[in-house]
Amino acid sequence: MSLRRKMNDRYLRSSIVLAMDVVVSLIASVCVLIFLQIVSRGPALNARFLIVWLLGAFLASGFSFFFTHTYRSVIRYSTLKEFGQISVAVFFKEIILGVATVAFTVSMNIMTIVTLVAMDFLVTFSALLLIRVLMASVYRIVSRNIRQDDTLARVLVYGAGYKSAAIVTRLQQSKHYDVKGFIVHGKIDKSNLLLGMPIYHFTKERDLADLKRKYDITGILFAYQKDARDEQDRLIEMAREAGLKLFIAPAIDEMPEGKLLSGGIRKIRIEDLLGRSEIKISMDEIHDNFAGKRVLVTGAAGSIGSELCRQLAGLGVGELIMFDNAETPLHNVRLEFEDNFKDLKFTPVIGDVRQQERLDYVFRKFRPQVVFHAAAYKHVPLMEENPCEAVLVNVIGSKNVADKCVEYDVERMVMVSTDKAVNPTNIMGCTKRLAEIYVQSLGLAIEHGSKRGKTTFVTTRFGNVLGSNGSVIPRFTEQIEKGGPVTVTDPNIRRFFMTIPEACRLVMEAATMAKGTEIFVFDMGTPVLISDLAKRMIHLAGYEVDTDIKIEYTGLRPGEKLYEEVLATKENTIPTEHDRIFVAKVRDYSYDEADAVVAVLDRLSRSVMIPEMVVLMKRTVPEFKSKHSVFEKFDDPNFAAKGAEGEVDM
Repeated sequence: MSLRRKMNDRYLRSSIVLAMDVVVSLIASVCVLIFLQIVSRGPALNARFLIVWLLGAFLASGFSFFFTHTYRSVIRYSTLKEFGQISVAVFFKEIILGVATVAFTVSMNIMTIVTLVAMDFLVTFSALLLIRVLMASVYRIVSRNIRQDDTLARVLVYGAGYKSAAIVTRLQQSKHYDVKGFIVHGKIDKSNLLLGMPIYHFTKERDLADLKRKYDITGILFAYQKDARDEQDRLIEMAREAGLKLFIAPAIDEMPEGKLLSGGIRKIRIEDLLGRSEIKISMDEIHDNFAGKRVLVTGAAGSIGSELCRQLAGLGVGELIMFDNAETPLHNVRLEFEDNFKDLKFTPVIGDVRQQERLDYVFRKFRPQVVFHAAAYKHVPLMEENPCEAVLVNVIGSKNVADKCVEYDVERMVMVSTDKAVNPTNIMGCTKRLAEIYVQSLGLAIEHGSKRGKTTFVTTRFGNVLGSNGSVIPRFTEQIEKGGPVTVTDPNIRRFFMTIPEACRLVMEAATMAKGTEIFVFDMGTPVLISDLAKRMIHLAGYEVDTDIKIEYTGLRPGEKLYEEVLATKENTIPTEHDRIFVAKVRDYSYDEADAVVAVLDRLSRSVMIPEMVVLMKRTVPEFKSKHSVFEKFDDPNFAAKGAEGEVDM
């Protein structure tokens, strides 16, 4: 074992710390007597008093330190809390010592004893404090000298706030990061220190270059994601130009038992910079809604489904059923949950939402009380090329799940939808809108008493999810790692983005807020220009656009549009009690209408009668207008009238 590892892994035994504290305390008491004798210049203290004082100091110290547990603290990590604990222990020592001195000696004046005890408290506490500070300082100096190697990242922590200071404290013994100080924007007093470390400032790129050269700095560490977002056009850009790496610490709720692990720190990703202030969710209310419940998640191996499962696991659900038809991804989720959620009762189930019999088995066996329906086909170009499969999974699969919820008296079903269902321009978006129509009409029929059931149906719509499987960010990352080019469909294409955890919290919040068959949407913030996204990702990777890695524009793909619909406007939504969450205004369909259309779509898709199927989709969802697609010709009213004559009388 290396010396560095020995120093990191080994602590002084608690018995040694206790013995050391008692000895230091006893020496302090001896020093007080000597000091008093020198200052007072009186006659020598009698033997009885000396024995009582020294024996009392020894026994009182041992008793007080043992019962206040001061010896259990790791000295190198001592904080104000430990110092407070020491002051309490010394206080008890002085009470015991004072009482013993008064009880067993008669020659000493009471005021002299009080003075001795007060002096002993100050000297003993100061000595114990000093020995801890010295030991921690020596350890840090030795450890820092040992840790000097090429693999250690020498970083400055951005900001001078509480979390910045807390991260420095927790990284003192890190094997991967050596904190050299703090960095803030603007002119400051150069003599300022925080935790004994300098606070540097920057106003221009040269400041960072000078810090890198003088102190061998290799990176900047951000304590808050918001700081990284706020500094993306200033410090992050300057750091990139100066050749510094960029790191970010995990959020407090991502730290196991509140501990910051070096492995939790990672390089800044584009997802950290694209976010915005997250929607504030009432997690206590959500917890009360799901704790102890049997919950089924379809599409549980996907990006949204698996994150839903993680968050549900943290809410104390009674049982979690993970349903998906992807064997390997579901197996990986199972392994993750076996490692991370050992007390959770969960069951992975291989199955397909298109198979009613398999769904019936799951509902019959597990009797879920809440269902999150996240199973869907989502890739726009692929669904444009395979429209029948899109209908079978997104429409018929959703119908199957909703029908089983009613049949087995599920309390609540929450369906995950998309912003592409708003004024759809592609098959995928239209199938999600059709699924919304069926689920909402079924819920309204139950509410109005025209259909038996007790299930409340809720739908959530949101935009693109950062880092989801097959999305643009993993694709760009892969292209950058290969040296480019990075392919963007159009220089003007824009998209809304949100994080996977935020999307899942929205889904659970919707399930909690819902009073009927609402479709919930929320303020997506500002859309992102995809070409700017590509450029920023190239910069974050340490490359120059067009010099190191080129961007190629390939043209819009089938079904794709330049701008996604704004989900939340005053014209198309109704506000809720939450200022960022809204209810979409949509046309109501009767259940009989929706059921009849879905039945025909089922038959047409299974028979692969694509023209008839697409025409019926457009008739049912009149706002569905194809873009850059072979199905644009079906938008002609005359063609549509001929193509689906007699299929369904709407």
